[in-house]
Amino acid sequence: MRNYFVWSLFLITAWLTLVSWRAKPVPEKLSDYGFFKGNPAKQEPVTGVVPYALNTPLFSDYAEKLRFIKLPAGQSVAYNDTAVLNFPIGTTLIKTFYYPNDFRDLTKGRRLMETRLLVHQTEGWKAFDYVWNDEQTDALLEVAGDTKTVSYVDAGGQNRQHAYTIPNLNQCKGCHNRNEVMTPIGPSIRQLNGKLAYGNGLENQLTHWQRAGMLTKLPALSNCPKTPIWNKPETGSLNDRARAWLDINCAHCHNPKGPAMTSGLNLSLSETNPTALGILKTPVAAGRGSGGHPYDIVPGKPDESILIYRLISTDPGEMMPEIGRKTVHTESVELLRAWIKAMR
Repeated sequence: MRNYFVWSLFLITAWLTLVSWRAKPVPEKLSDYGFFKGNPAKQEPVTGVVPYALNTPLFSDYAEKLRFIKLPAGQSVAYNDTAVLNFPIGTTLIKTFYYPNDFRDLTKGRRLMETRLLVHQTEGWKAFDYVWNDEQTDALLEVAGDTKTVSYVDAGGQNRQHAYTIPNLNQCKGCHNRNEVMTPIGPSIRQLNGKLAYGNGLENQLTHWQRAGMLTKLPALSNCPKTPIWNKPETGSLNDRARAWLDINCAHCHNPKGPAMTSGLNLSLSETNPTALGILKTPVAAGRGSGGHPYDIVPGKPDESILIYRLISTDPGEMMPEIGRKTVHTESVELLRAWIKAMR
């Protein structure tokens, strides 16, 4: 009875939240927005909808992502190298999650899972989630979330099958809130400072945005910060790549303004205090999530560090991140183990 009550309360809350956002009717189908040409499953953007990518993106159970941005007509965003860009009201950020049927051969097709929208309205950023139907013809607005089973062949040729969780609307706040205000996470200058294939070939994204009138006050690229690619050693040091991964995967909560501010842990790229970063820092309220370990990070000893323990756990009461992960990101754990081993 208690579970039924909690679930009913959640549905009512989610519905009221959605209703409160509907100053203008929210489209029931993704295709109603007109972001894409013809068949929306092809994800071919119309003029004014611009693809983008992040150097080191958030891990989401090995899902690949297609990202697009639509700025309001005639408007742009000003250069800012210290935080996520301050996009004007009317901006929409579009992110489609998908799995190739075979990561080794993209010609074998893909399965689109969901398309998440962040829409900058007058009253702030609002999140909407559209779940792709089994026919892969369109995505429908979803409030309560869902769980689907995905199957694919991974990059190593292994058959994989696992659950994929689609968040409910209230859970979006768990990652995107700063001081109780929803905000984007990924598109910053340092994350966008990299090349992307456009219709006329590879081009630096910042240069492309400037040329398209989307970005103003851009200095020389050599003066712009650049996030390394976490799994490409040629793009940055072990420390820089590990910090970049933690910044995008953990720091949206673990920062002085995030939902996990009370932990005292700050995994932002800009953090310089070793204790705030977790080095020989005791947890505030990790409970059994500590795995019996006394410190978040023990220099030279990854297997004695709470950070590693929580990243390799799939127990909902222990794992980190708490939302958006059902599997272990083996490759990033190897990176972070090496990072901690190298500490002295």
